[in-house]
Amino acid sequence: MSEALKTVALNDVHQQLGAKMVPFAGFNMPVRYSSDLEEHRTVRRGVGIFDVSHMGEFRVRGPQALDLIQRVTTNDASKLQDGKAQYSCLPNEEGGIVDDLLVYKLADEDYLLVVNAGNIDKDWAWISARNTEGAELENQSEQWSLFAVQGPKAAAALQSLTDTDLASIPYYSFVQGTLAGAPGVILSATGYTGAGGFELYVPNEYAQHVWEAVMEAGQEYGIKPIGLGARDTLRLEMGYCLYGNDITDETSPLEAGLGWITKFTKDFTNANALKQQKAEGVTRKLVGFVMDGPGIPRSHYELVNEAGEKIGEVTSGTQSPSLSKGVGLGYVQTAYSQPGSQVFVLVRGKQLPATVTKLPFVSGTEA
Repeated sequence: MSEALKTVALNDVHQQLGAKMVPFAGFNMPVRYSSDLEEHRTVRRGVGIFDVSHMGEFRVRGPQALDLIQRVTTNDASKLQDGKAQYSCLPNEEGGIVDDLLVYKLADEDYLLVVNAGNIDKDWAWISARNTEGAELENQSEQWSLFAVQGPKAAAALQSLTDTDLASIPYYSFVQGTLAGAPGVILSATGYTGAGGFELYVPNEYAQHVWEAVMEAGQEYGIKPIGLGARDTLRLEMGYCLYGNDITDETSPLEAGLGWITKFTKDFTNANALKQQKAEGVTRKLVGFVMDGPGIPRSHYELVNEAGEKIGEVTSGTQSPSLSKGVGLGYVQTAYSQPGSQVFVLVRGKQLPATVTKLPFVSGTEA
């Protein structure tokens, strides 16, 4: 018998809003409320709110907190100041990625790690096994709800709910405080859409109150609830990696274009092997490509050259609502990784032409 799906705190609210609920990463989640296209455009042009409370949150505290984070992540968390967040990943010992994550510095000796929903148990076991110096670890995943208020009108829609000047919060920075009267909220200028906005970490007991307050405050800006379907097309238009598709236990951060978060100024898991890989050069790279004509690339479709020889594989693909063209991410042999390179997507036995392009595919506020 399959394990029962977990539910987020607002599961009933989403069903009342008419969401189509689907299993995702072990949770019952809203995939859409109206249509993926309408929801995508709502975020690109205005403002939408996602419930992404399935994400995991680990608190790391104490004198050994930074040391542990430095050893298990690739980015340099020693550079973080209070109120700053950092994108990073957990490398494994074979050259792949256990997960990608966000690291928040709440205060000295106090950090919050935000991990992917499908990897909560795996990441917790991985980090715990490497906590040899006694950092204080707490899995707070079931204590938090997480709402992503995204789009060019997000700051305006939220401003009436807080005394903090939202426009003054730099990208990848956050404040802790009261929102809509709810205490203990982390208001973070981050997101997975490229359209601007904030992610709200809300203690579960205030989740419904905050959701309703945001929906009410955002009414004059046309706010709508947005599902995971549009979240995927929005992130793909920006070329953001999705764990399980574009990055996995078998993909190197250097192959995935994540050299910018792989800092060899410190020691971390598998650092020497990754340093050697950087020196020697990778044999494949994650690239973005746009279809030259009709056709929608899908995960696991083969990428071939003009002669029909396999040169890689699609990891994510969709019809871009902003471009009205098929776009995708995939790993290709390094020789085909330069922008402008011609590749072909094998769709039902046909070689459909595509062009490797620089990411992102669109700027975040394009309609």
